Amino acid sequence: MTDRLAPYFASSAGGTNCDLSLVPVHGEGRDRLEYDFAGVFVGSAEYAEGPTGATVISVPKGARTAVDARGGAVGQIGSYPFNHAICLAGGSVYGLAAATGVSHALLEEGAGRASFADLKLVSGAIIYDLAVRDNAIYPDAQLGRAALENAEPAVRIGRVGAGATASAGKIDYARTEFTGQGAAFRQVGDVKVLVVTVVNPVGVIVDRDGTIVRGDYDAETGTRRHPNVHYEAAIAEGRLPDTTAGNTTVTAVVTNVALDDVELNQLAKQVHSSMHRGIQPFHTSLDGDTLFALSTDEVRLPVSPATKHGRLSLNATAIGTLASETAWDAILEAGR
Repeated sequence: MTDRLAPYFASSAGGTNCDLSLVPVHGEGRDRLEYDFAGVFVGSAEYAEGPTGATVISVPKGARTAVDARGGAVGQIGSYPFNHAICLAGGSVYGLAAATGVSHALLEEGAGRASFADLKLVSGAIIYDLAVRDNAIYPDAQLGRAALENAEPAVRIGRVGAGATASAGKIDYARTEFTGQGAAFRQVGDVKVLVVTVVNPVGVIVDRDGTIVRGDYDAETGTRRHPNVHYEAAIAEGRLPDTTAGNTTVTAVVTNVALDDVELNQLAKQVHSSMHRGIQPFHTSLDGDTLFALSTDEVRLPVSPATKHGRLSLNATAIGTLASETAWDAILEAGR
């Protein structure tokens, strides 16, 4: 495929999973981010026939989790407050099966132990990547399992995993561009933050200087526009652009800082809100944006003096600010 999308929509013409003998592959992507975060691993796998894929963030010891879901088309599974893995996938609602495959694989890794204390929890979310290909192949349990088995202390960046056919700027399909999977890691002292995101929005990807780096591309002039240009002109003429349905950006933010439940929820909200800077517009009625925030509870920050902030802690604000910049880096990597 080229960087721009063919103007067709998914159909059964190219078949579904039951029509083909699918074998998971592991794409190299265009880059590989290595990070120093013990106990956190990331793996990805794809069906080249789609192409479509799944990405798994594996935390074998488990991590407390907060979920922030926004937009009008959210598709998720699990949404547990504690997880051993997060599965991001393409394939729209059908791709939720990939998370089930991860769950089954973890059960087998535990030799079938299924007491309440031994249950392995997996949550997941999906993007709609069917509109850019002529088939309905989706990430299934086999693909989720393959992504988990490929997990390592590194993230493949580009059109791999759940980002195999992600795209941005879908005001007009002729101007839409492929994006992919992005990741970024920051460490300040003992504090660590890892962000993995699959960027597949209606909107465009915007750099820190305001430059649009991906989406809404005019091949004739070699320029990109902000979607507001289209909407403003259309509204002035008493109409609306034919914006395409089926989008969504899914993200996982992992930190080693110990945050209580309120702080972790606030972290998820703060980081997800900050992503508006790098994706415009974001959380639209045609997106189902979901962010998972995970804490491995290994590092404790000083507690704010009660006399100054009452019961409010600055820990979530501090880590949220660091994680927000990391998330923007990850978004830009997805759009390079």
